[in-house]
Parts: sequence; structure tokens; C-alpha cells
Amino acid sequence: MILVTGIKSYLKIKLQEIGKYYPDWEYVEIGIKKDYVHLYMVIPPKYAVSKVVETIKKNTSRSLSRKFAFLKKVYWDKKGIWGKGYFVSMVGKNEEVI
Repeated sequence: MILVTGIKSYLKIKLQEIGKYYPDWEYVEIGIKKDYVHLYMVIPPKYAVSKVVETIKKNTSRSLSRKFAFLKKVYWDKKGIWGKGYFVSMVGKNEEVI
């Protein structure tokens, strides 16, 4: 997905809204590039990383599809706008690796 300015801004808002429901999730950095999203987060060990990613993808996909109708035409398979995979690094922050 190519993230244009309007989508980037709205995505950032939606990410922050998710944080209201999970106040113990801390976004240290949100990096939104034209074709990927980089979240540097601190989450308590009581949450599985896969569930955090699933929650973020599910909620942002739904919101973005509702707000930007053209995304439904681009992603016609109804499986959402995000790819299946994700990358997680448990310690440190290395932009080159990401």
C-alpha cells in the first residue's frame, strides 16, 4: 500500500486511538513511510506480540477502509490492507534491519 499524506495522518490518529483502549501499550515512535509502517513500542509481557499486531492491523484496516473508500477497490479480496507478515525485534532499535 502506498501511504499518501491523508492516509498517513489518519493512520497516526487511529494508532493513537487504539492506545486509549490499551493504556499500557506505549508508542515510543511511529514511523509511517510510503510503503511500510514502523512502530517502536513498549508492551507489557502479559500481551502476546502476535495479538498486539493483530489488534493494530485489524482496527486500522477497518478504519482506513471506511474512511478511504478507494482502498476497497485496490484491496478487493476483503482480507484487509495489511500484508500477512510482520517483523519484531525484542531488544533495541535498528532502522537498517527494519
